[in-house]
Amino acid sequence: MASSIGNEKSVNPVLRISQLDALELNKALEQLVWSQFTSCFHGFKPGVLANFEPEVKAFLCLILWRFTVYSKNATVGQAILNIQYKNNLSQTEKYQPLSKHQKLWYLIFTVGGRWLEERCYDLFSNRQQQSFCKIKSYISFVAGLLKFCGLVNFLIFLRKGTFATLTERILGIRSVFCKPQSVRQVGFEYMNRELLWHGFAEFLIYLLPLINVQKLKLKITSWCLPIVSLSDSENTLAGHSRECSLCGEWPTMPHTIGCPHVFCYYCIKSNYLFDMYFTCPKCGSEVHTLQPLKYKIEMTELHM
Repeated sequence: MASSIGNEKSVNPVLRISQLDALELNKALEQLVWSQFTSCFHGFKPGVLANFEPEVKAFLCLILWRFTVYSKNATVGQAILNIQYKNNLSQTEKYQPLSKHQKLWYLIFTVGGRWLEERCYDLFSNRQQQSFCKIKSYISFVAGLLKFCGLVNFLIFLRKGTFATLTERILGIRSVFCKPQSVRQVGFEYMNRELLWHGFAEFLIYLLPLINVQKLKLKITSWCLPIVSLSDSENTLAGHSRECSLCGEWPTMPHTIGCPHVFCYYCIKSNYLFDMYFTCPKCGSEVHTLQPLKYKIEMTELHM
């Protein structure tokens, strides 16, 4: 017990978030390598890799394992975050690299287990014998049991902060920092500026939905165009207007709101439903009554 306690004190503990980030970086690297590899076969017949996809993925993962865990005792994600694996089964206080047996079993558990899980269904799907059906059911049961154990291990990892995966716990390999972590220099001016802009952005996100952009646009338009009183002749011309005061097109089902201007029914209805305080953009009159135009605007007048 004393030796194990001394061993824990001799290494720098790795944060949980750093270990999870390393796992995500490993997955991202595998996907990147696979996408780069499949891009080499774009000129070939579609589906040429479909029959051998598990084997090809296992081969690529084998190459990654050879130049990462086997040679450097760390995955790519761990190397980026200044992390490496330590042989937690050793009784010495100093850092001990992984043994060859641990590296080989790591390869079998990660690459071999993934290949067997992907190829299991194809191996036993076309076999109708009872023995093969039993083997398939056993493998499915073991796979489900391992996933459940992985869930339990993850909950323990969240509690204690060691052994992020079930493979690490079984093999007794632990993530430690390669070098002591230096004190982080924080620029408070930069942080204050970022916090200020972040708070301002959140304020704008909260404020923008409360602004009636349509009403503001109509208000600015009414300010730019001076409102003048209309004479009787102008009222008559406005009553026979050949364009909608909102869309500027020929009025469809022309309606009025109590002012001399004409609107399409759908234009005025949608704007009024959107804003109950809608006003005419040309004269500023409020919507008193929405009524259809009592006289017809003949289409022949459009050509005059």
